[in-house]
Amino acid sequence: MQEPMPLQKNPALQRAYLLLIAALVLIGCWIAPVDAPARTQVNDGLKRALTTFAAARALGAVVSVAQGTQVDATPGGVGVSFAPGQALKPLNELIEQFAAIMLAASVSFGIQLVLLNIGAHQWMSVLVSAVVLAWIVVRWRRDRSPRWLQSALIGLLLVRFAVPLCAVANEGIYRVFMANEYQAALSGIEKSPTAVVDATQEAPTAQEGWKDRIERWLPKLPNLKATYDQILKSASDWAERIVKLIALFVLQTIVLPLAFLFLAWRLARAAIREPAARSASA
Repeated sequence: MQEPMPLQKNPALQRAYLLLIAALVLIGCWIAPVDAPARTQVNDGLKRALTTFAAARALGAVVSVAQGTQVDATPGGVGVSFAPGQALKPLNELIEQFAAIMLAASVSFGIQLVLLNIGAHQWMSVLVSAVVLAWIVVRWRRDRSPRWLQSALIGLLLVRFAVPLCAVANEGIYRVFMANEYQAALSGIEKSPTAVVDATQEAPTAQEGWKDRIERWLPKLPNLKATYDQILKSASDWAERIVKLIALFVLQTIVLPLAFLFLAWRLARAAIREPAARSASA
């Protein structure tokens, strides 16, 4: 089924369309740029990623201390060692991976800031304006433009507009759908180090003789086990919050930016290249 070709059949409408494209590009470059709000929103995302990274490192440090807790006793010269904290090793490994992902998310937001600065540079706006005007002049006179000019214009439009528009859309989706869940998950992660310290405060901190150590620890071994059971029980909640935060930041730094970039590319391609392709198929 052949697609409709209103622009090719009506030269006046086609020229109005070209003027509209020129007006939108020039307004976006010089009159109403979205760079400032986009930069603010990317900075907000960077702060969230760094805050989450700091919370992950704090939790990892405390869990590492709890993991290394060991009770040693040598009654009658026979060594007895208890290491209940080793049960926290899987959680500690998860927290280390979580911190690494948060660091990568922070780097991703930093890259977006660099790209925003490149796209918002004055000479980039000058270049985009010059190329779009050249494309319109060629289309106005010949009804078609060279493929290299189309490709150059699409690339420049993506450099100039794709990153800020994607940043604004990404932050909008975060505020509508993700903000509450992020705050709840982060609050639980930030409170977790305190919970770990409170649960492990019975750990030995002073040098003692073996008789004193046995007298102090043997009656408390059941309570010590219960303490670490409580940590492991809470760890399932921490793991759930960590997974939620990882999912949120993967969406914000990988999935949504790529999806918006692809959509921006499709829109730019449709606006610049489709009319020429249709005229060729006519």
